[in-house]
Amino acid sequence: MVRRVEVAGLLMMVSIAACGRASGPPGSTIMLTVFAAASLRAVAAEAATAYRRVAGIDVQVASDSSTALRVQIEQGAEADLFLSADTKNPYALAAGGLVNGSVVAFARNGLAIITPGDDPAAIRSAADLARPGVKIVAAGDEVPISVYATKLIAELAADPAFGADFAAAYAANVVSHEDNVKAVVAKIELGEGDAAIVYASDAAASSVVRVIPLPAGINVLATYAGAVPATARHPTEGHALLDWLAGPAGQEILARFGFTPPS
Repeated sequence: MVRRVEVAGLLMMVSIAACGRASGPPGSTIMLTVFAAASLRAVAAEAATAYRRVAGIDVQVASDSSTALRVQIEQGAEADLFLSADTKNPYALAAGGLVNGSVVAFARNGLAIITPGDDPAAIRSAADLARPGVKIVAAGDEVPISVYATKLIAELAADPAFGADFAAAYAANVVSHEDNVKAVVAKIELGEGDAAIVYASDAAASSVVRVIPLPAGINVLATYAGAVPATARHPTEGHALLDWLAGPAGQEILARFGFTPPS
């Protein structure tokens, strides 16, 4: 079950202070509200700063799991742009008539296995995730990283070298289900779990965790997509920001954080 998250209580709110100019009557100002997946938190903050410089529009970013943000939009929360760590959540909004325009894929992200820096459980390979006694930190079942992690585990389990019971043994080792991927990374950084599957960008951004290589030829790519919700107060500006993020300037910022183009 997805917890209810009030807009004012979302994990992070980044405001780029100063008045942005919008199209409209002289002297009018706007503040765009962007709902962004937790794994996009740092990217969205930098993109907001860069976008104000080029477009003169201020951007406020609220960050949490894509599913929690989608539920907030379904409940009437006003957002000028929704940036999700998957395609499922934006298309769910579209299916419910809650999207203005089209869903746009704007980035991809790989997956990584991480452990605390001192690696107390001596995790040496992906196979160790199923070893008895290993404490796996995961996110909630409906959070996109969990969906991608499940696909990765299924790919590993299909390899005879991992054994027929690999997936079941991995599932038995999961000791917590966090609200989003940033919370998963934080637990590993604090040594409150032995290993986790996260986005490659989050693994690269942490100076604390240790990354365990995936077997050659095994990986799952996460596709990130954005949409302008029907609840947007500034849909035209929301579309312009999404186009900018999907374009060369936005892609350059995404690349610096470890993301790749959507195709």
